[in-house]
Amino acid sequence: MTHPMSPVAGADTEGTRQSAAMTPDPAPHVTAPHATASHATASHATAPDGTTPRLLVLRALGLGDLLAGVPALRALRRAYPGHELVLAAPAELEPVVAVTGAVDRLLPAAAPGRAVPRSLDWTGPPPDVAVDLHGNGPPSHRLLMDLRPLKLLAFAHPDTPEVDGPPWYAEEHERDRWCRLLRAYGIDADPGDLLLPRPRTASPAPGAAVLHPGAGSPARCWPVERYADVAAALRARGLRVVVTGGADEGDLVARLAKQAGLPDTDVFGGGLPFGRLAALVADAQVVISGDTGIAHLAVAHATRSVTLFGPVAPSRWGPPPGPRHRALWYGPEGDPHGRRPDPALLRITPDDVLRAVDELPGIRHP
Repeated sequence: MTHPMSPVAGADTEGTRQSAAMTPDPAPHVTAPHATASHATASHATAPDGTTPRLLVLRALGLGDLLAGVPALRALRRAYPGHELVLAAPAELEPVVAVTGAVDRLLPAAAPGRAVPRSLDWTGPPPDVAVDLHGNGPPSHRLLMDLRPLKLLAFAHPDTPEVDGPPWYAEEHERDRWCRLLRAYGIDADPGDLLLPRPRTASPAPGAAVLHPGAGSPARCWPVERYADVAAALRARGLRVVVTGGADEGDLVARLAKQAGLPDTDVFGGGLPFGRLAALVADAQVVISGDTGIAHLAVAHATRSVTLFGPVAPSRWGPPPGPRHRALWYGPEGDPHGRRPDPALLRITPDDVLRAVDELPGIRHP
């Protein structure tokens, strides 16, 4: 049942999302895959009008999505060193974007429910290159095409036949998917290039076991009572246990803290600033969570992790293979937007989690 595998991003239900209106003329030049990226390796060239060429990447999603996209962003940075690389993403991710080392500027962009933004606040000449790392459907394609980029790199879709990109495979792992897209256009990309630099901020709880009960939808939230059982067992072994939660998860964090008997010093609800959260995760003994952003952050800092999967399989969003990560999964897949914990997730027991922790190398028990 434990499979050390992979993480999640760019859900592509774009066909049912709102779309940006497509400007009928002129259509952008759409680059065919397998073209080389040699044009992008020149050093800091300027356009004929004296401006720096710009590359726009669309990935207006969440923390886990951004971290799963880091290998592709770094590949674009290497392929286009003379371009200003602009990432269209939620403004609150700016601290995360800054530490990837791949992006020059964040263009704030977001929409509810993982949808495609209606518009982008792009100014000046059209992008020299636009890259769709958001999805594979017409809404994201047309949002970028409306900007009239000189080149567009994107997956193919029958409703946008002018995009001559590679095919989309629904079951593909998120990191692999976007690297494959770039390789189809002659850009070398390594899905394993995902580690972040060590945070400069000191951890508020070095050496702790970090439990994070929240997730982006109720379907991915393991019951608080089970997290409390895990917390009690780890504390009985002498480990410090802390709990974290997002800005809107205060009640969830408080319930877990109360049931587990945690002191106030070990409760980090309300959404830690990214620097402190990254430091907490980087110096943790282990991170235990559902399939959500903090699991990707643990992978990015090579921190031991146990991730509870359901309704989405770890083959699409789990950690990379290796002894430092355990992905718990019974299956089958279900509705990732469900309003109750998914049945596959509920098959995971506290004993399963504790066994997975025991399997991790180097856990220190005081």
